[in-house]
Amino acid sequence: MRICLVYDCLFPWTVGGAERWMRSLAEALAAEGHEITYLTRLQWDDTDAPAIPGVTVIPVSRREELYGPDGNRTIGEPVRFGIGVLRHLARHGSEYDVVHTCSFPYFSLLAAATVRRRAGYRLVTDWFEVWSDSYWTAYVGGPKAQVARRIQRACARVRQDAFCFSDLHARRLREIGVRREPTVLRGLFPGSTDRPQPAPASSTVVFAGRFIPEKRVPAIPPAIALAAEEVPELRARIFGDGPQRAELDAAIAALPDPGLVDAPGFAPGEEVDAAFRSALCTILPSSREGYGLVVVESSAVGVPAIVVRGEDNAAVELVEDGVNGVIADSPAPQHLAGAIVRVHRGGAALRESTADWFARNAEDLALRTSLERVVERYAGG
Repeated sequence: MRICLVYDCLFPWTVGGAERWMRSLAEALAAEGHEITYLTRLQWDDTDAPAIPGVTVIPVSRREELYGPDGNRTIGEPVRFGIGVLRHLARHGSEYDVVHTCSFPYFSLLAAATVRRRAGYRLVTDWFEVWSDSYWTAYVGGPKAQVARRIQRACARVRQDAFCFSDLHARRLREIGVRREPTVLRGLFPGSTDRPQPAPASSTVVFAGRFIPEKRVPAIPPAIALAAEEVPELRARIFGDGPQRAELDAAIAALPDPGLVDAPGFAPGEEVDAAFRSALCTILPSSREGYGLVVVESSAVGVPAIVVRGEDNAAVELVEDGVNGVIADSPAPQHLAGAIVRVHRGGAALRESTADWFARNAEDLALRTSLERVVERYAGG
């Protein structure tokens, strides 16, 4: 098949769950002999242009930042990317059997839908998230939120084959009017599906990700300090960077012992992987997650994960409380600290339970399982 993948981000120039998924999808489809084109925005210099075997990468919009100073997505970039997608598909859409795009940023989906009937391709969309009305209001506020909600609803009503990655967002997609029942994919994990043999636990809690408001990274240091009153040897390592770096640094500086928390910024993958394997637990205090791949990555090495209950947090679907981690009631220090102490008390038994949970769910969580379902849908299944 001739398949066009559409997303304004390309791993590893940008890093995230959707980026990893689309890159893996491109590589896997190319390896199976399909003809793959990947439309994105320019993200690289001439000296490090993408070289993905079997994949033609075409930038259709200029190089620019995705996020403004407030950590929110800018408006101009997705509009320009959508225009670039529209122009490309208007010229070349008939050369594709399938156009597979992420729902967000929405303008590229609307562009692909505009050309679909004339070009004759099948339109497939990944819906990692469907934002609630309340979240849109909190994110952009006022009239902008109303416009954004209408655009999201218009995208849902486009004729498409939709993939979601959680029950939460599949339900929301139905509620805003998607025409065909969405397919829920659980598998985004590219690693081994063998039962892990957990390493002995250190006393370190690990976070890795972008420091944006939704991740609530500054909530971690006070929780560590509170939990350390019961577990004196407790420490935390926080990998990453982002708009809330200053807030995180202030939260660390405010601790009675700032040495409890190390925030080294971005680190080599090998260092982060080693920290994950030996961690007491991983912690993801996010208010909003479309999937929560870090929970699966953590479980895949027998390390429990802590997540926070919330109406926009699909990561809780990946944690069975007391089995492969703990679901905290809120990001308040006492709740996160209580979850950390529960993990510590769980000891080696909880790590073995986490490994067992992964083994039971591994096939459903495997990337190859999702890829098989995607190809089946491409063919009209």
